[in-house]
Amino acid sequence: MSVNIDSRVVAPGSDDFVDEAWQLKEEINRQEDVLKQRYDFFTDAYRRSKVHCYVQNDELIGFAAVRRDGYILFLAVSPAYRGEGIGKRLVAHVADDHDTITCHARTSNENALQFYEHLGFEITRRIDDYYEDGGDAYYLKLGSDVGIADRITDLIRR
Repeated sequence: MSVNIDSRVVAPGSDDFVDEAWQLKEEINRQEDVLKQRYDFFTDAYRRSKVHCYVQNDELIGFAAVRRDGYILFLAVSPAYRGEGIGKRLVAHVADDHDTITCHARTSNENALQFYEHLGFEITRRIDDYYEDGGDAYYLKLGSDVGIADRITDLIRR
C-alpha cells in the first residue's frame, strides 16, 4: 500500500466523509450493480457507525462502516485501488475491536463473496428477498473461534 494513504476513523454521529462515501458507493453501484442502498438509509446508517477510512490526498478510497456489535454495514474500496490490501486492512481494523465480524453480501456479488471467503468468513445462511429490490443475500460470519485478529494479520502479511 502506498505510503501516502492515510487511515482515519470517523466516530459515530459524525458526517466526516459521508458525502465522499456515498459517491464512492454510487460509483461502485454504477459499475457493478451492487451497493444499491437509498441515500437516506445509507447516510443514517453511516452516521450511526464507526467508520474506518483510507484516504489518499484527501480522496476517500475505501471505507468500512461498522455497528457496535461488529456487523459491517458497508465495505467499499475504489476499483482503482483494489488488489492493494485496503479491504483486508479495513476488515483488520474491525477485527481489532470485535471478536466476531458479520455482514451480508448479495448472492450475485461474486467479488465480495470471494473476498470474504478468502479472509475466512463462512456463509451461515441464505436469506431470500433480503434487499429492497428483491435480491437474495448470504449472511457471513468470521470469528468466535480462536485468533480472528491473528488470522487477519496473517492475511495482511501475505
